[in-house]
Amino acid sequence: MRLFLREQRPLIFVYVAQLLVITLIYRLAGFRNMEISLYAGMVSGCLLIGYLVFRYVANRPFYKRLEQPFVSADPQGEPFSGGSSQTPLAEALQQVLRNQFRQYSTELHNYKHRIESHLQFINQWAHQMKTPVSVMHLILQKKDDPDSMAIGDELDRLKKGLELMLHTARLDTFEHDFYVESLSLEQVVRSAASEQKRLFIRRRIFPAVDIQTGLSVTSDEKWLSFVLSQLMTNAVRYTPGEQGKVFFHGCRRGTDVILEIRDEGIGIPPGDLPRVFEPYFTGENGRRYQESTGMGLYLVQQICGKLGHGLDIQSSPGKGTTVTITFRGP
Repeated sequence: MRLFLREQRPLIFVYVAQLLVITLIYRLAGFRNMEISLYAGMVSGCLLIGYLVFRYVANRPFYKRLEQPFVSADPQGEPFSGGSSQTPLAEALQQVLRNQFRQYSTELHNYKHRIESHLQFINQWAHQMKTPVSVMHLILQKKDDPDSMAIGDELDRLKKGLELMLHTARLDTFEHDFYVESLSLEQVVRSAASEQKRLFIRRRIFPAVDIQTGLSVTSDEKWLSFVLSQLMTNAVRYTPGEQGKVFFHGCRRGTDVILEIRDEGIGIPPGDLPRVFEPYFTGENGRRYQESTGMGLYLVQQICGKLGHGLDIQSSPGKGTTVTITFRGP
């Protein structure tokens, strides 16, 4: 109703103005009969009110739809479904909106198809690249000279980059690529640490695992292993010097299982801590360590959220960082 009155406000203003002007002209011409003037004004006002009522009744579904917020598109391409107006202006506007909506839907479908094709290409390419990387690893296992070890380190970085690419591409279709089961927390942690043994050996950093016996968690082993590998990589990367340790502590707290991953690294500046889970944010430490991509902790947070695990990070500059994963109980 308010939208209708706002639209008809100029018409009402012009009507009142012309009524006053005509009355003034008649008075200047010597016509002094006030009763007839009031009668003519009332008849004219009734005609105006009748016209406005007709316009409102004819366009009421149209105005009500305009006043409602847009929630979702009609699957049949009808952005103004839920009522039809009989006025030519409303019908013409609805037809324009239908045409625009159909064009928008077609373009959106084309873009979605392109994105899906691009993601499929990325997945296929990354899988194809993993095969030669694995073959080169097998070849280098028989050699222990400095050059071979340097090549092996670069292959490790390449493998981690491919894994990061694959998991980033799969994140949007997470629900199609996970399997929840009961896992031994200690076994998963030790397995993930074993996968990163070259990284620990290269930096001479020792993983210290202290997990209560018999702790089991409900999660997806593949995605959880990726989360742990990212956290281990960060812990080792930001630990200067050698002979350091990365501590893994697991315990039960009420119905929840807690896993803490603590390093002895450089820590995170307080100004960067609130933004570490933002994509592509590297912060002050990322400028000092050029290998940082800004995607590791972002993926960790996204995966933990989709798996239903809690995630918290605490850090003190110069003292290290502690990442806590909470496996919520039933």
